[in-house]
Amino acid sequence: MTSKLVPVKRALLSVSDKTGLIDLARALAARGVELLSTGGSANDLRQAGLEVRDVADVTGFPEMMDGRVKTLHPRVHGGLLALRDNAEHLAAMEQHGIGPIDLLVVNLYPFEETVAKGADYDTCIENIDIGGPAMIRAAAKNHAFVNVVIDVEDYAALLGDMDQHNGATCPKFRKKLAQKAYARTAAYDAAVSNWMANAIGVQAPRRRAFAGTLAQTLRYGENPHQAAAFYTDGTNRPGVATAKQWQGKELSYNNINDTDAAFELVAEFAGKGPACAIIKHANPCGVATGATLAEAYARAFDCDRTSAFGGIIALNQTLDGATAEKIVETFTEVVIAPDADEAARAVFAAKKNLRLLTTGTLPDAATPGLAYRQVAGGFLVQDRDAANISLDDLRVVTKRAPTESEMRDLLMAWTVAKHVKSNAIIYVKNGATVGIGAGQMSRIDSTRIAARKAIDMAEAMGLSGPLTKGAVVASDAFFPFADGLIAAAEAGATAIIQPGGSMRDDEVIAAADAAGLAMVFTGQRHFRH
Repeated sequence: MTSKLVPVKRALLSVSDKTGLIDLARALAARGVELLSTGGSANDLRQAGLEVRDVADVTGFPEMMDGRVKTLHPRVHGGLLALRDNAEHLAAMEQHGIGPIDLLVVNLYPFEETVAKGADYDTCIENIDIGGPAMIRAAAKNHAFVNVVIDVEDYAALLGDMDQHNGATCPKFRKKLAQKAYARTAAYDAAVSNWMANAIGVQAPRRRAFAGTLAQTLRYGENPHQAAAFYTDGTNRPGVATAKQWQGKELSYNNINDTDAAFELVAEFAGKGPACAIIKHANPCGVATGATLAEAYARAFDCDRTSAFGGIIALNQTLDGATAEKIVETFTEVVIAPDADEAARAVFAAKKNLRLLTTGTLPDAATPGLAYRQVAGGFLVQDRDAANISLDDLRVVTKRAPTESEMRDLLMAWTVAKHVKSNAIIYVKNGATVGIGAGQMSRIDSTRIAARKAIDMAEAMGLSGPLTKGAVVASDAFFPFADGLIAAAEAGATAIIQPGGSMRDDEVIAAADAAGLAMVFTGQRHFRH
């Protein structure tokens, strides 16, 4: 194949998103490029006073079947696929009246946006583009001679390359365009196939594809020697991917991961009054509710002040000035909230390195979706853990039933347990965590670590006795032995929530009764690895 400059003399413009179309067409026309177009794109160009030729005139066939058939024709695809240095191809073009197309500008029907709006099955099907991907793939394959532009963001780059090379484009530029084109059609097909699998109830399709759009090239990954980038998946789930950053330096890989964990956790408290979650290394080190956001933050902070230093803070309501004043008393990496008022932004403005993100709303914690993780030679796919429980789901298994206040705290502890790495133990008292044990290889270790942290915090606050005295405790999975439960009782816990299901449940229940504890079973667990 040739590696020469290719003059752009003839362009086909057929776009769904018409942003920048008129300006691009005018710039191409000013450079002597003949314009071909279809349907609405052609009408817009004519209304702008540009001379444009309909593809129907080129093919000799009108658009038909509600626009489903318009570009699927040899005079279009031949113009895109012909090798300009191949004598047989040139002869075929001459024989069949096929003119070369040097530039294809196409963006696709808004399938992803249609799905995101909750459209019905038939509407989604109608928004699957056929001619667009076919042309894109043809032009990308023949990038030795054809430019294919699928992003509005590349319009300026196209014109810049043409100006640099006297109306032609260079091979390196065309290769970059081709790579972007194939990535776009791959992402599009992935969106269609995943949507259809969900729509028809196929839980484990034989082939599964995931795709994303580059949002940010990161300085590095988890460590400085690891290259990294951040991609959005097109679902527009409120969170770090959709947030507006008001101030602070660029988010890092670890910042993004921790901020996501924090915001997903605090979203569990939507509509339940002010709430705050503080995250460190993807685990919560403090979660609390309060009469105000400032109180919720202070109570979350008092769970583990040491770990909260340099943490990520998520709030479930608009950040106000009073809460911002409290937050800046301690070094914090990121604060994310649905919104922030002017007073809060003014407080944070003095802390240049503190990142402030707002999302406009909270994600729906109960919305189903997919979560996936790479392993050697493949990847694991599962439903997002969107399970929730209510009072009706709980089964009291001890002689003593929880009090009303204990039950409120048990439900909160169980909610937090969903977001703590296994093995997870969470102590809650009066709507605030007072001890969290996370990511240990044995449940008894998590229980003891959470209790030890509660003792340390009580000492730091000048209190007598551990913070866990009078608290309730949640375990993300069953207690395999009574030792973990006994350790919780020794830490001062009065009630326990756990899935149940151990072969030694009777032994554990007996230990709870002996200690005077109330205990409920959920019948579900919340492993998080």
